Amino acid sequence: MTSGNQSKGVSQAEGLQQSSWTRGGLHLKDVTFEAPFDHFGGGAAKSAAASLAAPVSDKPQGPSSIEIFARIVATEADSQKPYLVFLQGGPGNEAPRPTTPVGGSTWLARALEEFQVVMFDQRGTGKSSPIGSVAGRITGLDAVGDDPADIAEALSHYRADSIVEDAEILREALGVDTWSLLGQSFGGFTALRYVSAHSKSLDEVYFTGGLPAVDTDPVTVYARTWEGMKRKSEQYYRAFPGDREKLSHLIDLADSDDGIALPGGARATKERIRLLGHFLGASDGPEKLHYLLDQDLTSAAFRHDLAAALPFSGRNPLYAIIHESCWADGGVTEWAARRAMPDDVQADPTLLAGEHAGPESLTEDPELAPFAEVAELVAKREWPRLYDVDALRAAEVRGGAAVYFEDAYVPAELSLATAELLGGVKPWVTNEYEHNGLRADGYRVLDRLISLARG
Repeated sequence: MTSGNQSKGVSQAEGLQQSSWTRGGLHLKDVTFEAPFDHFGGGAAKSAAASLAAPVSDKPQGPSSIEIFARIVATEADSQKPYLVFLQGGPGNEAPRPTTPVGGSTWLARALEEFQVVMFDQRGTGKSSPIGSVAGRITGLDAVGDDPADIAEALSHYRADSIVEDAEILREALGVDTWSLLGQSFGGFTALRYVSAHSKSLDEVYFTGGLPAVDTDPVTVYARTWEGMKRKSEQYYRAFPGDREKLSHLIDLADSDDGIALPGGARATKERIRLLGHFLGASDGPEKLHYLLDQDLTSAAFRHDLAAALPFSGRNPLYAIIHESCWADGGVTEWAARRAMPDDVQADPTLLAGEHAGPESLTEDPELAPFAEVAELVAKREWPRLYDVDALRAAEVRGGAAVYFEDAYVPAELSLATAELLGGVKPWVTNEYEHNGLRADGYRVLDRLISLARG
């Protein structure tokens, strides 16, 4: 056993490259494996879920395979505990990197009491063939070429359906018949796809702020989240009465001279400033927004902090490019959040947005600008269905779902409608937490869901 960040060597079993190490009382195993780039056609072997996600085009796009990275975390070497797969929010974010010792009040501490935890870098993120842009050039998709249409086609293989098939390869390689899931936000969307496509591979499934709408136009979803953000905006200004005037002044600055110049060459116009409302979706977010606006708006410090505060950045480009597609259970998104914007929000830019991406998120950021034309093509794409309602009703998986009553991003009423399809998953509706409940009070949230699932 090693006591620090030291490799115990690399082994290869069942197609996995593995290395193990120990740190802070945690035993970690890093694994990489190859998965088909296209699980559903284009020359790759078709999966059992192929009927749910028939490709729009038979033209192969991208490489034949893609490298996927995952980290398995346990409290002892050679653990025999069952596996729990953590599916993180996003899309487009890599898995968290565990840094805390065993114990504490985190969801990971609770999970490790009875599970080994599998943390995936979902394809295109982290160490799983990451996608980005460097010096104005798209990286991570070299095999696709430079044609925006080809890149847009390739990005159709980065949704929840492909992520689930990647996970199935690892499950089989580890030699386990079933494992359990914990899906946070977009990770819950991925978990629901898993139930729809491979319920027999699952023991338990837990959702935190991530039960998506099924067979629902994304415009309908975003219309509801706009109404929620209107309420949260007004609540914020009641809590911090002077901040509406500060934000209005900031918007005036953004409306002049082609936007506020930010470090790195990015600019922020009115609609990007509106996205500061994403703070209001977290329990500690209102205070963070207030402290940001409390700075001198003309200072360099403020501009650096503003750049860091805006969502949809070049750090995780998939978040901006395919974000709306995660809601697309069939159909075309076509900038659904912008199309759903109410007239009163359009007229009053101090009514803030959450995860309401628009084209300017790409065009005003030089790191995202190479993807701007690609994003327009993705927005026009006809998406296949993600969920099979009959399969969801038939699934015998038990679990629990935290449905946050005031969730800024996943409307509670739509989550509860989906929960009705899952006979073994018990919802817990609460206003104790915002969308970040798993981060804010993870031990208690996961413990409550485990208790619900097991009666």
